[in-house]
Amino acid sequence: MVEKVILLENISLLDFLGADNRNINILTNAFPQSKIIARGDEIRIRGTAMEILKINEIINLLVEHYHEYGKISPENVESYLNTNSTEERAANELRDDIIIYGTKGAVVKAKTANQQAMVDAVKFNDIVFALGPAGTGKTYMAVALAVRALKNKEVKKIIITRPAVEAGENLGFLPGDLKEKIDPYLRPIYDALDDMVPSEKLKFYQENRIIEIAPLAYMRGRTLQNAFILLDEAQNTTPSQIKMFLTRMGPDSKVIVTGDTTQIDLARNQRSGLLDAVDILKDIKGISFVKLDASDVVRHRLVRHIIKAYEQAGR
Repeated sequence: MVEKVILLENISLLDFLGADNRNINILTNAFPQSKIIARGDEIRIRGTAMEILKINEIINLLVEHYHEYGKISPENVESYLNTNSTEERAANELRDDIIIYGTKGAVVKAKTANQQAMVDAVKFNDIVFALGPAGTGKTYMAVALAVRALKNKEVKKIIITRPAVEAGENLGFLPGDLKEKIDPYLRPIYDALDDMVPSEKLKFYQENRIIEIAPLAYMRGRTLQNAFILLDEAQNTTPSQIKMFLTRMGPDSKVIVTGDTTQIDLARNQRSGLLDAVDILKDIKGISFVKLDASDVVRHRLVRHIIKAYEQAGR
């Protein structure tokens, strides 16, 4: 008899094991010659080396499923018992061009040609600028790519930032410190993360600074290495701010800069740092520029028509 111990880290045991350990009991019944014991945050397996390998593979699949969806159902256990191998599942995901699975089981992948161009650009470049109007999915796709990189252990952390620009509104009256004032403007980032990372896991990531969401001013003086870094709403940076941000990049990092050059909220006498960067960096190898347009809008169908109407009006 051989024994193996699997540690369940950062996992809600009730959501993983099921009520009365029902999920593990299904696994136990499928391998009657082995003994599977769930105790605390450990699963202890005793049996033949061949069966332990099979059980270990299925539990790894279930752990991956938990981190994608936030819980395990008896049906999930049955499904993975009938899955031949992790390679088969990976092949299916590759065929579908899936980036990640959302917390509610929704598939997150490119829905338009330009979104796919953005995904491809990130594969082959360390800095990608994704430019386009609201609703084209540039921020959502950037967050999805960052979460995938973290899950695949390609990076150790995700850093997401936005410039602290008041989009025609006054932050001064809001209570709290700068971060608390800015958090409402970071809401789209939180919404995207909520779709992709289970709430308990997201809380753990943020508490341990594995995922950081902060105003751009907090980046000054840092070297961001082994990280996936996203600068959102970059049209509202000044030239000096975007230069400061881009020069924070350390070894083994990737950067996505997203922005909409039609929605610049800077003072009239200030030039957008995004416009400067596009002009200055356009010929550097390893930096890619992807443009999205009204055809990439994935919100309500009327949003596409609204964007086109404003473009035609020159506003």
